[in-house]
Amino acid sequence: SGLDVCCVKKQCGLVGLCYGGRMALGLRLSRVRAGVAAMRQDCNYYQLDTTNAPSMLKMFYISTEGQPVKRKKGPAPKMLGNEVCSVCGDKASGFHYNVLSCEGCKGFFRRSVIKSAQYSCKNNGRCEMDMYMRRKCQQCRLRKCREAGMLEQCVLSEEQIRGKKMKKNEEETARTSAVVTPTPVPEVVPLEPEQLEMIEKLVAMQKQCNKRSFIDRPKVTPWPQSQDPQNREVRQQRFAHFTELAIMSVQEIVDFAKQLPGFLELTREDQIALLKTSTIEIMLLETSRRYNPAIESITFLKDFSYNKEDFAKAGLQLEFINPIFEFSKGMNDLHLDEAEYALLIAINIFSADRPNVQDHELVERLQQPYVNALRSYIMIKRPNDHLMFPRMLMKLVSLRTLSSVHSEQVFALRLQDKKLPPLLSEIWDVHE
Repeated sequence: SGLDVCCVKKQCGLVGLCYGGRMALGLRLSRVRAGVAAMRQDCNYYQLDTTNAPSMLKMFYISTEGQPVKRKKGPAPKMLGNEVCSVCGDKASGFHYNVLSCEGCKGFFRRSVIKSAQYSCKNNGRCEMDMYMRRKCQQCRLRKCREAGMLEQCVLSEEQIRGKKMKKNEEETARTSAVVTPTPVPEVVPLEPEQLEMIEKLVAMQKQCNKRSFIDRPKVTPWPQSQDPQNREVRQQRFAHFTELAIMSVQEIVDFAKQLPGFLELTREDQIALLKTSTIEIMLLETSRRYNPAIESITFLKDFSYNKEDFAKAGLQLEFINPIFEFSKGMNDLHLDEAEYALLIAINIFSADRPNVQDHELVERLQQPYVNALRSYIMIKRPNDHLMFPRMLMKLVSLRTLSSVHSEQVFALRLQDKKLPPLLSEIWDVHE
C-alpha cells in the first residue's frame, strides 16, 4: 500500500537504484526508469553506468569515486527472475528502499518506519533471519533490513503520498487542458438569462440554509474550556461538539439538494445514493470556504474557529486533519466567490458515477446545466485564466481522495469506541 519507489542513493561507497511498488496514481511499475522519474524529488538522483560492474551489481551499482557517469538512454535493466531477498532469502520482487528484497520485507520495513515501531527479541538480538524466523522475531528482522541497507529516508508517509497524488492529478489535468485548449481566445459570451437566474437562485438557497444553521447554533454542545487532556468527560464533550456541527452541516446539504431543480425528479433510491456519497465532499468544500489563512483556522457559524490542534483534541487523526487543511488552503488560493462554490456543490451532487445510482442518464442530464453555467461564469469573470475551469473541476477529483481518507477516519473512531450519532452513522454507512 502506498509508494515505495526510491531513487539512486549513496551508501557505503556505492550508489544503489531502488525501485518497485506503485506510482502516485496507483499503477504497477514495470520499468525502473518510471520509478526514478516518479521520485526524483524525494531522494538524491545519480545516473548509472553499468559497463564494468560485476554480476548482479552490474545492473544496479556503480562506484561513487569521481563524478557520476550518465547512463545511456534506453530501457531500464530488468531483473533475471531468480533473485532472493537480502533480508530473509525469499524470492525478491525488486529493489525496495535501496535493497533487493521481497514484498513481505518491503512492507514490514515500511510499516515499522511509519509507526516508529519498537520491537523486542527473546534471544538478545542474535536470531538468524530466514523465511521462518522473519515471522518470529520482528526486532532481528528490522535489524537485518537496516544491515542490508534499507534507507528510512526513502519511505514516504501516507500524508506525503496523498499530497503527491493530489498534486500530480491537478498538474496532469492542467497540462492536458493546456494542450487541448485551442490557441485562439474564445469569445466571451454573456450568461443566458436562465443561467443568471439559476446562479442567483443557488446563492440565495445557500444563504437560506446557512441562516437556519445559525439559528440552531445555541443548541450545540459548548466547547469545553478545560485543557486537561486526560479528562474523559472533556474529550467526550469536544467530540460531541464536532459531531453536532457535522449534523447541522448534513442537514444544510440535504435541504440544499432538495431545492436543486431536478433533484426531486430522481427516485428516492437515487436521491439517497447521491447524498450518501457526496455529503462528506460537500462538507469539505464548505469547510474550505470557511478557511482563514491568516490564523490557519476554520470558522463555523461565524464564531466557532478551530485550528489543527482543536481538531486533534476532538479525536480526529492528523492523517485526516492535515489533508483537510491542505485542501482548504488550495481552495482559498483560487479565490472563488459564492456563485462558484454553489455551482461546484451542485455539480458534485449530480455525479452519475456514484455507487448504487440507477438512472445514470438522468443524473448526467441534470448535472450538465450547472457545468455549462460554471464554464460561462468563469469565462466572464476570469477571461485571461483559461485553466481555471479545469482546475476547479480537478478539485472535485481531489475530494474523492479526501473522501476515502474520511472513511479511514470513521473506522478509526469506531476503534476508539467513539459512537457517531444515528444520522451520521446512516449517511456514512457505519454499521455498529
